Amino acid sequence: MQNIRNKKILSGIQPSGVLHIGNYFGAIRQHIALQKENECLYFVANYHALTSISDRKKLHEHSLMVAMDYLALGFDPEKARLFLQSDVPEVTELAWILSTVTPMGLLERAHSYKDKIARGLSPTHGLFAYPVLMAADILIYDSEYVPVGKDQKQHLEITRDIAEKFNLAYGQTLVVPEELILPEVAVVPGTDGQKMSKSYGNTIDIFADYKALKSKVMNIVTDSTPLEAPKDPDTSTVFDLYKLFAAPGEIEEMRRKYLAGGYGYGHAKKELLEKIWIYFEPHRKLREELENNRDYVKDVLRQGASTAREKARQVLERVRDRVGLLNIG
Repeated sequence: MQNIRNKKILSGIQPSGVLHIGNYFGAIRQHIALQKENECLYFVANYHALTSISDRKKLHEHSLMVAMDYLALGFDPEKARLFLQSDVPEVTELAWILSTVTPMGLLERAHSYKDKIARGLSPTHGLFAYPVLMAADILIYDSEYVPVGKDQKQHLEITRDIAEKFNLAYGQTLVVPEELILPEVAVVPGTDGQKMSKSYGNTIDIFADYKALKSKVMNIVTDSTPLEAPKDPDTSTVFDLYKLFAAPGEIEEMRRKYLAGGYGYGHAKKELLEKIWIYFEPHRKLREELENNRDYVKDVLRQGASTAREKARQVLERVRDRVGLLNIG
């Protein structure tokens, strides 16, 4: 990851389900690191979640759970801001204004829309126009950098295109953000070997209890190589996951066991299970405390929204002036 300091950084995460270790290594860990030397805004993307969640109680609960998970994993409200997307309604006004300069072809080429339709989601306007709201999320805070994995670059490219088209039409108004490419470790394999994703049902939850965690780990898909035979660590999902949690010496020791034979996938899974459990243990204790102190979590979100909304109002006022929207109220 690039060495970034003293920059305005923006990222969001959808409250579409329980957070898993793919979320952690793919984004959250980097978000926590970036807060130390930058001006970071992180939001719970509950507007976006409406494209896939229609249960109000589930959306409400998942939104709070994401906030609690971030706090438990090291988010510091003294260094950065965390808030609900819906607590900054100015973003929806900017999304509409941006939609008036966004070419249909740009949205039609969006990979995420095609992928979601292929997975069975209804082709709604919200799903189709998702990139415009995402652009508004980024542009309304004058964000300079947006952390993305290599498989998410198109999202930011669309945002940049929209910002440039607006600036071309109305003059230099919006900051055109740069991508902050996250490390390759962002691609975390799921229990079936595909990329870990709630959509595939192959996740390992960060804060699962021991019994649930054990069930997930012991059900990781492996090949049928006999226990006594040597195994290729470089084609093993268990080994790939173990590398995320283990020290270099421990990784080499497991590699040696794979290649020597007499070491079964069951043995490797047990070692992985213990690594995951120990790694998140201190965060698990804090998570339990936050579960019993939801008023504190809501205060953090409220303070974050206050800061974010003030920034959003300044940018939206600039945009409204440039496009000629009268303000006589």
